Amino acid sequence: MKRHGTAVWKGNLKEGKGTVSTQSGVLKESQYSFKTRFEDGIGTNPEELIGAAHAGCFTMQLSANLTEEGFAPDELETKSEITFEDGAVKKSHLILKAKVKGIDKAQFEKVAQDAKKNCPISKLLNTEITLESELIQ
Repeated sequence: MKRHGTAVWKGNLKEGKGTVSTQSGVLKESQYSFKTRFEDGIGTNPEELIGAAHAGCFTMQLSANLTEEGFAPDELETKSEITFEDGAVKKSHLILKAKVKGIDKAQFEKVAQDAKKNCPISKLLNTEITLESELIQ
C-alpha cells in the first residue's frame, strides 16, 4: 500500500505561503505558512499534521490490541502533543482517555504501551514518545 500527500510552496520562508493536500481529498489545498507554523494564523502546519497522524495511528493500534485481548472499547480519544524545538520534532506526547469495560488498569496499561511502541507512526518517528492514559469505566 502506498499513500501520498502533496505540498506546494510559493515565495520565501517568511512571506511565502503554501498548501497541503492528501490523496483522499480530505485535505485539499489546505493553507499553511510561516505564521501558521511559528506564530498564530489560520491554516495548518506539519507538526499538527504529525500529531493527528500519530494520534490516529496509535488509537487504531490500541483498538486492535484491545480486540485481540477480548475487550471491545466503547471509546478511545487520543491527543498527540508534538514538541518542536531547535529545528526538530523532539517529542510526541500521547494523552489517552479510554472507556473500556471489564479490563483492569494493569492490563490496560500493558496493552496501551504496546500500541504506543508498535503503531506504524511511532515506529516512523525518531523521537521520544510518551503516553499518559486514563481508563474510564
